[in-house]
Amino acid sequence: MASDDYRDIRSIAVHREDVVTALEANRRGDSGAVLRVTPPFSGRMRARLHVEHDGEYDATPTPIHIPPSRLVADPPAYPTPDATEKRLRNDADADYTVERHHERHAAAVADWREGVADAIVESVTLDGASGPHRVAVAALG
Repeated sequence: MASDDYRDIRSIAVHREDVVTALEANRRGDSGAVLRVTPPFSGRMRARLHVEHDGEYDATPTPIHIPPSRLVADPPAYPTPDATEKRLRNDADADYTVERHHERHAAAVADWREGVADAIVESVTLDGASGPHRVAVAALG
């Protein structure tokens, strides 16, 4: 049965790709990407990709926003183009070219995304007006 109390939630389902995309957007710039759980609340809920905006909710209860970093166990550092360039220039077996830099950086980002997708946590604490509430996390995809 649906309710206004987020403490009725037992588990949330998230798409791995949504978590990865939100975390990447936040690491590349402060985008305010979160995973949002919208009321009415029930035992099993979906958390979907969302970008926060100030003053976006007037009614109560308000949706729960979960920062993607809380859904990933020990998220790795996001690869930067500068770090990729440095590794390439220090590689004695490869000459630096813009194309090679692009290829290596794309590969580093793909590896990062895969690592994040494989590190989704099994549970997370939701924060709300009634205090913290721990729920299970089901990673989809």
